[in-house]
Amino acid sequence: MSFSHASLETILAMLVAVLFAIAGVVNLVGLGAVKRDFARWGYPAWFRSVCGSLELVSAALLFGQQTRVLGLMLSGAIMIGAVFTLLRNREPVGHLAPALVFSAFVVAAVVVRG
Repeated sequence: MSFSHASLETILAMLVAVLFAIAGVVNLVGLGAVKRDFARWGYPAWFRSVCGSLELVSAALLFGQQTRVLGLMLSGAIMIGAVFTLLRNREPVGHLAPALVFSAFVVAAVVVRG
């Protein structure tokens, strides 16, 4: 079975959308570890909700063919901020690795989209 360019684009976009939806819910629910991380990074308490909301908006935009480019732009901006935060705070690889994987999927989705 071969995948067309369009189906690979859709698969990658849906994968990124699901990852961002999960991340958005995790940030909005804000269990103890998430709250502690945001506080340790120097962000105000409300910023976690903003991040979670933006992640959910990004996921929703990625699901639509007409809004996918906006979703990729927003998800890319979110990942730039996340990686910058993790590097600035010298977070261990355990925190940085998932952010780099998310970023790689966003980049792959952009490249396949063309």
